[in-house]
Amino acid sequence: MDINLLVKLCARAWATAILAAFHNGVPGRQAALLGATGAGRTAFAQSLAHLQDLKLVMRNPGHGHPLRPEYRLTARGDVYAAIAARIEAAVPAKDEAALLRKAWTVPILAVAPKPTTFSHIRRTLPSLTDRALSLNLKTLQNINWLERSVDVESSPPKPIYKAANAGLRISRACVG
Repeated sequence: MDINLLVKLCARAWATAILAAFHNGVPGRQAALLGATGAGRTAFAQSLAHLQDLKLVMRNPGHGHPLRPEYRLTARGDVYAAIAARIEAAVPAKDEAALLRKAWTVPILAVAPKPTTFSHIRRTLPSLTDRALSLNLKTLQNINWLERSVDVESSPPKPIYKAANAGLRISRACVG
């Protein structure tokens, strides 16, 4: 998956959940999608508009009411909906699934399937600030989605990060 598109996709909390719902066969009406995702109305509307801006979702012409439109995936959206469904399925626990709604969780895990350094993650995700990366790395370590080790052979010693457990499943879902 294109890492830049993944970053844009994860910029809205419910975008991956909406795509996953489409992939799982939920009808393209707002009420059905809203119920399937569990999102609030405002956040849902913003995420749906964001998906339209990314050209992953479009209004279904000739279907729905002007005030209650129906939506469908674009051809490009079909590809990313399958990836979003794999990402959502990688975290079955509802309390942990809330972390998927954070903007940087999925992109960080996507670049850490193999051991990597702080600076490599930072270079790969240029719009991510050092502070946000540091806070997200700590959060992901605390829930065991990311492992941290220290390479003492290098001078100076540097921390190495690698996706683990559900984090590794999410990372693999992003790739293939």
